[in-house]
Amino acid sequence: MSMIRDLRAVVRPSLRKSTTLHNSYDTTRDPSASSAVVDCAVYRDGRRLAEVDGTCRTPREAMLRVREEGGFAWIGLHEPTEEEFAGIAREFGLHPLAVEDAVHAHQRPKLERYDDTLFTVFKTIHYVEHTELTATSEVVETGEVMCFTGRDFVITVRHGGHGSLRALRHRLEEDPELLAKGPSAVLHSIADHVVDGYIAVVGAVQDDIDEVEIEVFSTPDKGSSRGSDAGRIYQLKREVLEFKRAVSPLLRPMQLLSERPMRLIDPDIQKYFRDVADHLVRVQEEVIGFDELLNSILQANLAQATVAQNEDMRKITSWAAIVAVPTMICGVYGMNFDYMPELRWTYGYPMVLGFIGVVCFSIHRMLKRNGWL
Repeated sequence: MSMIRDLRAVVRPSLRKSTTLHNSYDTTRDPSASSAVVDCAVYRDGRRLAEVDGTCRTPREAMLRVREEGGFAWIGLHEPTEEEFAGIAREFGLHPLAVEDAVHAHQRPKLERYDDTLFTVFKTIHYVEHTELTATSEVVETGEVMCFTGRDFVITVRHGGHGSLRALRHRLEEDPELLAKGPSAVLHSIADHVVDGYIAVVGAVQDDIDEVEIEVFSTPDKGSSRGSDAGRIYQLKREVLEFKRAVSPLLRPMQLLSERPMRLIDPDIQKYFRDVADHLVRVQEEVIGFDELLNSILQANLAQATVAQNEDMRKITSWAAIVAVPTMICGVYGMNFDYMPELRWTYGYPMVLGFIGVVCFSIHRMLKRNGWL
């Protein structure tokens, strides 16, 4: 009997432990569970639903809750791998081509439709602070935000070290009326957030261009090099070109979202996309203006370098003309002929030196008066 009691004492805790493990949710068995998930939430009537009994810990749980209770899920990811994104893609029925773009990144801004899902790519721009602009300074840094928008879900995939959407999510959660419009409200907020970032970078890049422009057209100091200015201008042009690649391709998608009726876009939200498109047009005009202005500054810098070289050549030529006079006279009297004019004259040597000095002084005065010296 004592052996039976001891056996029961050992088995019962094991059964209780096994039951507890079975009832608890093991996220490693969920194909949608991923370490790349930054945030996972369900929203209904513009408000974030609180987690109950550990629900919404994974995208799969969020989607199940949406199908049971309504609302929409917003899943935020940061640089997922193919394995990490595969389970989420299957759970939400994402198209393989869009999934491939989202995982590998380095895409140009675009808007594509796959069945009942919109796939939007945004290029984020971050201004890199620097104390001094050099020929190797990085002025802008780019990242990417991909957005999958469905009827009852939004999946955002972010690449790069900046462009976090955490503050945007909190700001939207403080505006339930807007968030109640569904996934299209989130898509608009992301687009607006990205374009607002462009506007901030435009002002910073403008300051850098103004600084270079002032230095190029100011009076150069002694020993200053125009080549360094050309290097900085060229570097700025490279950075502005990177900025242009992010802005220009996005204009067409924003116009489509603001003008063409789409089932996945709330008509009330569509009006707000017009404002985003207008801001984007203004940014595009600014960036194109930057490129043209930098071209003009670079041409002016090269013209200044050419003028400086011409001035140096004129000075060299002027001094060569002055030095040619004594060289010629001394060359004549250095031929050592027996019979030469004034060769035996007492005052011949000082007279020749005086003649050389007068001629050189006259040439110097003439060249200086003409601006060659």
